[in-house]
Amino acid sequence: MGRKIPFWQCALTLGFTAVALMYALGILGMIFGDAFACDYGEAHIPLIASCVFATVVAILNGYKWSFIQAGILAAIHRSMQANLILMTTGILIAAWVAAGVVPSMIYYGLMILKPTIFLSASAILCFIVALSTGSSWSTVGTIGIALIGIGSGLGFPSAMTAGAIVSGAYCGDKMSPLSDTTNLAPAMAGANIFEHIRHMMWTVIPSMGIALILYTILGLRAAGDYNGEVIREMQKALTLNFNMTPILLIPPVIVILIVAFKLPALPGLMGGAIIGCIFGMVFNGMSMGDLPSILHYGYNVGAFSDGIQQTATSMGMSLNDLLGMDNGEFSALAAAQNLPSSVIAEYNVVNLIDGKGGLDSMLWTVSLVICAMCYGGVMDASGMLVQFTERLLKLAKNTGMLVTVTVFTAIMVNVVAGDQILSIVITGRMYKEAYEDRRLRPKNLSRCLEDSATVTSNLVPWNTCGATMRSFMGVPQWGAGGYGPYAFLSLFNPIISIFYGFTGISMEKMTEEEYQKVLEQREKEKTDALNALKA
Repeated sequence: MGRKIPFWQCALTLGFTAVALMYALGILGMIFGDAFACDYGEAHIPLIASCVFATVVAILNGYKWSFIQAGILAAIHRSMQANLILMTTGILIAAWVAAGVVPSMIYYGLMILKPTIFLSASAILCFIVALSTGSSWSTVGTIGIALIGIGSGLGFPSAMTAGAIVSGAYCGDKMSPLSDTTNLAPAMAGANIFEHIRHMMWTVIPSMGIALILYTILGLRAAGDYNGEVIREMQKALTLNFNMTPILLIPPVIVILIVAFKLPALPGLMGGAIIGCIFGMVFNGMSMGDLPSILHYGYNVGAFSDGIQQTATSMGMSLNDLLGMDNGEFSALAAAQNLPSSVIAEYNVVNLIDGKGGLDSMLWTVSLVICAMCYGGVMDASGMLVQFTERLLKLAKNTGMLVTVTVFTAIMVNVVAGDQILSIVITGRMYKEAYEDRRLRPKNLSRCLEDSATVTSNLVPWNTCGATMRSFMGVPQWGAGGYGPYAFLSLFNPIISIFYGFTGISMEKMTEEEYQKVLEQREKEKTDALNALKA
């Protein structure tokens, strides 16, 4: 252990991280021009550079490398379950796409969902599934990817659809007694889980209500762009490569039931992938010889219509070049050349399912999570992270500021440490006594932890949750085409929580008897700690 690092050095380290990320992601270039331009656009190297910088600061303050390394390895260990789930889900997605499961979900979803209700229905559907399973990841990694495809067919930008999916999934996750965060938050605050869930209704109901109203408005506005011909052509394009049958909707139901009955996530997801492979061999002609390549690298579309091949030829392009265009390039081409709806539909289908899933597709995300954990591990082990929370605690002069500081701290730890679990643990541990000193019941703190750490984790690109959401849906959080501005639950939930802090609405106080029990428990813990030191 080294000495306490001066705050100015902690601030310098955090500032270095901010500048490195802003440079690599192109933000400095947008603000200051070409002299600071960078087209790298990813967070891996800035996080590694920040880890090196933080390590140097820690060593200069007396921390030994062995201690720092232990902190890094501990942080990586915390993320390993998430990494294994990511890789397994990549295999599951590839199996389901190749088997026709995801295409069937898109095919039949296009029949049922209409533009006016699509976004709100997507949010509600994801809420129900996540509430039943306790997992936002399983929800987004299964029905979420199909909803992205349905939204594309209905004319919705992927960012808008992804925002609705994330809002519903994280709302259901935080309200489910099966969720790890829903159990962890009250455990850190000392609250009862079911009291915690009931108390969250004060912030969840208005947040989700606002989100659903906004999704309905967006759906009504999009109804004018509804193109039934493109949808029919998309369904026709899907049938070129897959046999459509409602039986292929069984694997998602099985996986949801597996997770809902609290079977371990990894065996459940791998079981879903195996079931998908079996269904693919029975209904869509997959062979055992195809499976290793598909599960590793994803599914590749095999059959194309004459129309799209003729279009490519007439424009002097190869088929791969035409289908390899990004959304912006293809949209401009389609408008300029007045391409037929069949070509637009087939491009949409290829863009949705070609190369999707596979173990390899998740390795970018896994490496990003490991980079973030290395940096977070150094910041946590060296005490630099706690330095910021201690300074923030001094600002908590009243209940409103205490809630504000709690929310801000949880978001900051999500950004710096890259992990929502660590955010809940550090924030809960730091502010537990502050809430008790104000005689606020523990469920107030546990609710604030969920209103900030849980719901904002998906908005940070290098956070385990943010990286996972981007990897599953293929949609970034921010920038052009980012879902962040449409993740209304994640945006409004922290604000409503802070509003309650300043107004006192639902901020329940302890009785005198409850407060005395808290003081007695503190004294017991101090006595136990002293006895342990003497021993």
